[in-house]
Amino acid sequence: MRLRNIAGSREAVANDRYVITEPESLKGRWKTLFGNNNPIHLEIGTGKGKFLLELAKQNPDINYIGIEKYSSVLYRALEKMREADLKNVCFIRFDAEYLTDIFGENEIRRIYLNFSDPWPKDRHAKRRLTSRRFLSRYKQCLHKDGEVIFKTDNRPLFEFSLEEIELSDWKINCKTYDLHNSEYVEANIMTEYEERFVSEGKPIFMLSICP
Repeated sequence: MRLRNIAGSREAVANDRYVITEPESLKGRWKTLFGNNNPIHLEIGTGKGKFLLELAKQNPDINYIGIEKYSSVLYRALEKMREADLKNVCFIRFDAEYLTDIFGENEIRRIYLNFSDPWPKDRHAKRRLTSRRFLSRYKQCLHKDGEVIFKTDNRPLFEFSLEEIELSDWKINCKTYDLHNSEYVEANIMTEYEERFVSEGKPIFMLSICP
């Protein structure tokens, strides 16, 4: 899908009070930012923010960090955030490639990967957020009892992810090839993409894994 650029979004994001502009300085001490010892959950590729903000509203005793690479997309999430004004959410404009530069060991309790770019060409497999390369990074940051929850509408990406999980010695807590007709749907919060895919009758694939 073509990303629509928003003029001035980079500057607006950089100066927004909900955006952490020097995340490297908080490595190993993100709890000081939130001012409490609540668990920290991370969404990589937060998009326009619907999923993350709904989670934060429902769970005020959990701190949430949204990572988004593109300013024009994060700008839309920040518009929603200004309306919600939640105290347990912050955002980072950042490339997840360098995740271990900003989070220390055992710092993150849960990671959400929602409808990540499938990078369909074989030569781009390492860029997929469920590749063994990224799974290794997550393992360095996740709490010993942490988990990664992944949702996608892309069957080849889901199958690829299962193969990478097995090769990386992660454990599967649960998986489904049709989330919205499964026992897991009751606790599910939909993203903007997910709402569209479900309305089109597409099955949603989901899994939860732990190191």
